[in-house]
Amino acid sequence: MPTATFHFPSGFLWGTSTSAYQVEGNNTNTNWYQWEQTPSKIFENQTAGKACDWWSGKWKEDMDRAELTHQNAHRLSIEWSRIQPEIDRWDEYSLDHYREILRGLRDRGISPLITLHHFTEPLWLSEIGGWENDSIISYFEKFVSKVAEGLKEYCHLWIPINEPNVLAHQAYIEGNFPPGKNSLQSSFNALTNMVKAHISAYSTIKRISPNSRVGTAINYRAFWPENENNPFDRWMTKFLDHQFNNSFMNALKFGKLRYALKNEKISDEHGFFDFVGLNYYSGDEVKFNLLKPKELFHQRTYPKLSEISENGFIANVPGGFEKAIHWALRFNCPIIITENGIEDSNDILRPQYLVEHVHKVWRAANLNYQIKGYFHWTLVDNFEWERGWSQRFGLWRLNLKDQTRLNTKSVDLYSQICKTNSLSSEMVNKFAPLVYSKIFPG
Repeated sequence: MPTATFHFPSGFLWGTSTSAYQVEGNNTNTNWYQWEQTPSKIFENQTAGKACDWWSGKWKEDMDRAELTHQNAHRLSIEWSRIQPEIDRWDEYSLDHYREILRGLRDRGISPLITLHHFTEPLWLSEIGGWENDSIISYFEKFVSKVAEGLKEYCHLWIPINEPNVLAHQAYIEGNFPPGKNSLQSSFNALTNMVKAHISAYSTIKRISPNSRVGTAINYRAFWPENENNPFDRWMTKFLDHQFNNSFMNALKFGKLRYALKNEKISDEHGFFDFVGLNYYSGDEVKFNLLKPKELFHQRTYPKLSEISENGFIANVPGGFEKAIHWALRFNCPIIITENGIEDSNDILRPQYLVEHVHKVWRAANLNYQIKGYFHWTLVDNFEWERGWSQRFGLWRLNLKDQTRLNTKSVDLYSQICKTNSLSSEMVNKFAPLVYSKIFPG
């Protein structure tokens, strides 16, 4: 049986990702809280409630867990509705609270990566149109300025907006996120404003903290034509790839947004990102279908023979991760894997998923690609948006009744990876023996 150890570059970031609304709890001042109160919007009408109770201080215990398992980085978000609860009022207590969290991370040897908008916004903002209102650009700039000034001492890695491609799709086309629209025009307007808001935030952060690095977090979905010989399947695959994966980044790189069959010039300047944050979970085979006009004449299925997560939400397709990394290379800057994980309440498939995807990261790093870190989604089970508590992505299990955490096999696996900055045949044999021959072929 072949043995080996795959070492990662010195200084590689190993951590987990969280978002404020999903872990903090008891936040009634956001568009998402309002969304939860509407029947049938969330799985089984579940609510975030206390979530992981971070706002009351549970973050300390969870960061202790991160430290004890050798994580050296953590991606978290700042909740806009806490910092600016009303259009004309800033909450200094909340800013102090985030300072305390960032100091706590630093004290534990954990470097923070801050996301400034992770799907939620203050109620007052949603009431005036949210991302469809052009004024959000100036409001976001003021919020970014407030946070960057207040937290610049503790953080040098920033992402203005998490998964703008997902937000534009889920909130304005699919209608699964607030405001629940089904309009290509609304989606185009929202994404246009997100591009402009990112550019504004980039310039603001660089002015306040010139040495900071500001990047993106794009959810890359791998697409393949179901039938490679079918030109309609190939065309539809290319269309979806551009719509979902390319539109936001291309707008930053080239200064023009091409999305939802529309075009808009954004800027004469190009760039506005120092790294590409890559979120990857799964991929699909695409088939052109005239009988599905509501789905823009296509249907998607998971690649054949791939393992499927317990609720059918994710297929384990590590080849798509490789495709995602190659996609990120085209932007000629460092890459950070800002999210990667799988729902698995019994922690059966996750160790295999983790091993196969970390191995893909190593292969890229071994080819001298500028991959700087890997953030697993997520540290502890949290509230998964419209899917409520039906999905468990955490390395640690969360008992909602008493807020206790339960260690899993994946915790121990990831701890060894983080501690040794490597993936070894011993780890794979112990935690994911079914994929040993894939990682270490004889």
